[in-house]
Amino acid sequence: MYSLAFSILFVSILILTLVVRFWLASRQIRHVLAHRAAVPAEFAEKIPLAAHQKAADYTVAKTKFGLLTLLVNSGVLIGFTLLGGLQWLAGHLQALTGTGMWSQIALIVAFAVISGLIDLPFDYYRQFVLEQRFGFNTMRRGLFFADMLKGALLGAAIGLPLLWVVLSLMAKSGDLWWLYAWFVWSGFQLLMMVLYPTVIAPLFNKFVPLADESLKSRIEGLMQRVGFASKGLFVMDGSKRSAHGNAYFSGFGANKRIVFFDTLLSRLAPQEIEAVLAHELGHFKLKHIVKRIAMMFLISLGFLALLGYLKTQPWFYAGLGVNPVALTLSGQGQGTDALALLLFMLVLPVFTFLLGPLSSLSSRKHEFEADAFAATHTQADDLVSALVKMYEDNASTLTPDPLHSAFYDSHPPASVRIRHLKGAAA
Repeated sequence: MYSLAFSILFVSILILTLVVRFWLASRQIRHVLAHRAAVPAEFAEKIPLAAHQKAADYTVAKTKFGLLTLLVNSGVLIGFTLLGGLQWLAGHLQALTGTGMWSQIALIVAFAVISGLIDLPFDYYRQFVLEQRFGFNTMRRGLFFADMLKGALLGAAIGLPLLWVVLSLMAKSGDLWWLYAWFVWSGFQLLMMVLYPTVIAPLFNKFVPLADESLKSRIEGLMQRVGFASKGLFVMDGSKRSAHGNAYFSGFGANKRIVFFDTLLSRLAPQEIEAVLAHELGHFKLKHIVKRIAMMFLISLGFLALLGYLKTQPWFYAGLGVNPVALTLSGQGQGTDALALLLFMLVLPVFTFLLGPLSSLSSRKHEFEADAFAATHTQADDLVSALVKMYEDNASTLTPDPLHSAFYDSHPPASVRIRHLKGAAA
């Protein structure tokens, strides 16, 4: 009875999320196309009509492609759950690998490989058709597949030991396994923040110290004014993959690095680069990063506690197309631990989708605060001009549908954001 009710609930919420996402996408497409013919008045003197129309077409193309991806992913989700895909996969792997920890790890690895193969054509199309059509792709096909292989090997090297620890905790540490797993996961996340800038990122991109002494002096002056200590200023060869540009800082504690895409440096003036960096430093100084990390840890604790409960409920498995009795590998019941992880990972986005606007709202609030910080320590007009160039270069639409933007966008719409900055300048 409970399993049937859970199946009905799962399908109902999945259908609801699909309806909402298609409705929001259709609003976005109609709104962008309705404003395609003219550049908004506040941007008319800065952005050519051709660039505005390119942004509109790019936005529509990405939205339509997103809908196709959504349909396929939803079908895959149903296939793995209610149609018995995970049950079939687990049963066959047990026959090949026997029982115990290796069988569970093999199940998760096989699931990851299958999911990756399903995603591969979409990733390839996105890079070499969609991005290529609008002039953003600069990646060679050899690099695309090299990145994929390198990412898989890195994921195995890092992920398999972590997976073994988590599954061991699930099997052997009692009812509070989820709390111990949370400590392990939190420590792992902090370790990755330390290792990413100097160990992981250089495996994919080349980082060289910023050579422009005048720009370097300007940036160091900004960092001194705002009290930010960095391990260095670096330029990343983002142009070997994409024409999109950005700047960010990475690392944790004394390991922080400031990184500029080479595409950004080639387009913006020194004072505009300084203003963009001031915005990014605003996130740090206003403790947005710490707040996000703390929220991530708190949410992960809640989700792991929920998984700790669901792991022991037969209706959770049966309601998602898995017979837990048939796949129990030992008297301890540890044979369903990997299945519990996979099922939870698969259905969690469905049940949390409608909470997305809360995250978007918080992110946009932080963006306004970081803009205000930048306007205090640099010229607001410099940040405005930099943003306008970045909107144009990245083909970001200037006329998103307000409801679609409120639901999804982590940054405020261009017109709203620039209006706030101009108010700060005034």
